[in-house]
Amino acid sequence: MYSEAMASNLNKIFIVSIVAIAALLQRSKAQTTHIVGDALGWLVPPSTDTYTTWAANQTFRVGDVLVFNFAAGRHDVAQVTEAAFNACNSSNPILRETNSPVNVTLSSSGEFYYICTFSGHCSGGQKLRVNVSAAAASPAPQPVISPSPIIPPTPTPVTVPTPTPTPSPTRNPVTYVVGDQIGWTIPANTSVGYQNWASGKTFMVGDILVFNYAMNAHDVAEVTKQAYASCDSNSTISLNSSPPTRITLTTPGEHFFICTFPNHCSAGQQLAINVTGTATAPSPSPSIATSPTPTPSVATPPPTSTNTPSPPPPTGQTGNSAKSLNAAGVSFTFLAIIFVGLLY
Repeated sequence: MYSEAMASNLNKIFIVSIVAIAALLQRSKAQTTHIVGDALGWLVPPSTDTYTTWAANQTFRVGDVLVFNFAAGRHDVAQVTEAAFNACNSSNPILRETNSPVNVTLSSSGEFYYICTFSGHCSGGQKLRVNVSAAAASPAPQPVISPSPIIPPTPTPVTVPTPTPTPSPTRNPVTYVVGDQIGWTIPANTSVGYQNWASGKTFMVGDILVFNYAMNAHDVAEVTKQAYASCDSNSTISLNSSPPTRITLTTPGEHFFICTFPNHCSAGQQLAINVTGTATAPSPSPSIATSPTPTPSVATPPPTSTNTPSPPPPTGQTGNSAKSLNAAGVSFTFLAIIFVGLLY
């Protein structure tokens, strides 16, 4: 009897264990990992509704995991109440994490709110609201993405036409959207920041740079090379704070741009480019150097040939002189005849 009861209990324990393991496996299969912002990561976005749009295309269920990828020391993740979320109040967070990546498991249904507590980041759009539904019995299979410390942005096509390489040193002006779809912001990874974006591009006089960013969260300042290297925003060549900022490249040489908000430049929000040549087709130059200048009409007359008779004097003077001489000869002859007759 004792052996049969023990065997019965062991069978029950075995069955319960199998059921528990099956439930865990089912839950594991149902779990989805969401990389917040996908390739953009967790940063101050180019538009204040970026994370709202991203969340609208996701389905969040109990057991799913949120992964926040960001540059440590430049951002953080804080869970807050709805009131604090709406007011961007980071004084009393429910929890706060500073080491990237941050993995947050959605353990219950309802709405959850996350912000970055760095100054100006929440108001600049670095905030996320998720609505979590109860776990489904048979969720549709979704690929599970393993979190990585930093996910570099996926290369995207330039949103403006790129110039076709030609042997000529000039071309039509090109408009470049700085950062393409990411815009002008603190990059998630400085190693794939704006210098990688500028690499391979040819900037010429006449081209235009367009900086897209969130109002009051960033700005664009052109600075000297020394100020760029030290992220010194006290002295700027120009400063723009109304997005989108359009800057026409009017001079060749090196140009340097930073964001003057605290810690943004040192976090990678800086751009250096080298401008060469001209992007406008040259107007035809006057043919002064290739064709001789006409000789003024007062130039020295051509030399007179030794065989060429001298030009006759004016007609009026020649006729009058001849007539005067003839008349003088006749008068002299007449007077001589009269004088001889008187003698005889």
